[in-house]
Amino acid sequence: MKRYPWFAKLAVAVSAGTLAAAIGMSLSADAADFAVVDYGAKGDGSTKDTVALQMAINAAHKADGGRVVLSDGVFLTGAIALKTGVELHIDRTARLLASPDIADFPDWDARHVVTGNLPRNRSACVIFADEAERIAITGDGVIDCNGQHHIREKDDPNWNGWKYERIYPMEKSLPRVVFFAGCSDVVLKDVTMTNQPAGWSYWIHDCDRVQIRGLKILADVRYPNNDGIHVNCSRDVTISDCIIESGDDSIIVRANSRSLKENRPCERVVVANCTLRSWANAIRVGWVNDGVIRNCSFSNIAMHDTNSGITIDLPQIPKNPDYGREATLIEGISFDSIRMTGIYAHPIRVGIAASTNTMVAAIRDIRFSNIHATGLQFPNFFGRAGDPLKDFVFHNCTFRKVTDRDLPDWQHHGPAVWQRRKQEKFEHVEGFVYDNVRFDVP
Repeated sequence: MKRYPWFAKLAVAVSAGTLAAAIGMSLSADAADFAVVDYGAKGDGSTKDTVALQMAINAAHKADGGRVVLSDGVFLTGAIALKTGVELHIDRTARLLASPDIADFPDWDARHVVTGNLPRNRSACVIFADEAERIAITGDGVIDCNGQHHIREKDDPNWNGWKYERIYPMEKSLPRVVFFAGCSDVVLKDVTMTNQPAGWSYWIHDCDRVQIRGLKILADVRYPNNDGIHVNCSRDVTISDCIIESGDDSIIVRANSRSLKENRPCERVVVANCTLRSWANAIRVGWVNDGVIRNCSFSNIAMHDTNSGITIDLPQIPKNPDYGREATLIEGISFDSIRMTGIYAHPIRVGIAASTNTMVAAIRDIRFSNIHATGLQFPNFFGRAGDPLKDFVFHNCTFRKVTDRDLPDWQHHGPAVWQRRKQEKFEHVEGFVYDNVRFDVP
């Protein structure tokens, strides 16, 4: 088997600051391929190919890098681990199909995280990478999460929120699909993911130098908790040219270090040229007792059929285990050239819970420019006494309110039934600047 030189080139390119060029190398013709069928995979959609997939990954890793190729088939799998130097390439003729059996996704014996401190207290997922370097998932194929086996329709005729619910209790359900922890020099490119269960599509946790481009994340918006891309405690991450539809938040940027050995910031995250549809928040920054989130930008984004457009929310400590351990500092965040249509609650919502158990250092230096939103409510901004929202700038923005006749059935649109109870207000704010900002009422 010939060596796989593009990973060596990738390391050189990254050190030279040319990661974009390195992504092109990842698809170069001189890559050594490890076809999963050569390791016993059937690709018939009914035989579990988990062992064969892992054998091919292990072989590529042992060979100092390689491209594991899925083509011409449907490859049924339980949990697999991606390792240093390996690109998992799903050809347009292939589908990676998650097993319907929840027992095929146990917790990983992870080095990088304390599993008991993770959200949902679990590390289970379909594809895992633990402190791996130079890894990739590429191709025009599909990751099919088989989510219908984990979800059922609500039997309450008076239901609100989401139409479906988990079959398994939260502590036994599949919390994530792709989970990378403590990894560096990561590429996610072009793959389509569908049929997510009530779990996050991609979780990037304490990773460095991550390029995400051209993904299609097509979840059923009627399913709860199937987030799109969740970036946590990571640095130098770019997300571009993605199409995301999700029942929960589409893009999340956080700094929850509770599962890590030391607190880590989330910084230099750039999101551009994406289309988002979410029955929760299209973009969410921060959560309760996160740490430092700074120097991030979101631009050229189209949002539609969404509960809230942009949310920075520091709520009370929830009953579930998804919370951090340090005071939250969010600063240096910009939102530019974003158009929102069909917003069922607030186009922008920024808030801090009244409880002092929600620790906050500051939310400051936030800029909104060229934001044009149409929805059922106006923005909502509320700091708290002693912890005001500081130095927000609005430039060239329009907010147009429509009526329930324009956007009906909001009771069956994710958390809109709860969010619409929140008043439209500006409370405990300092240094807000408005330049060419317009509010239109019906």
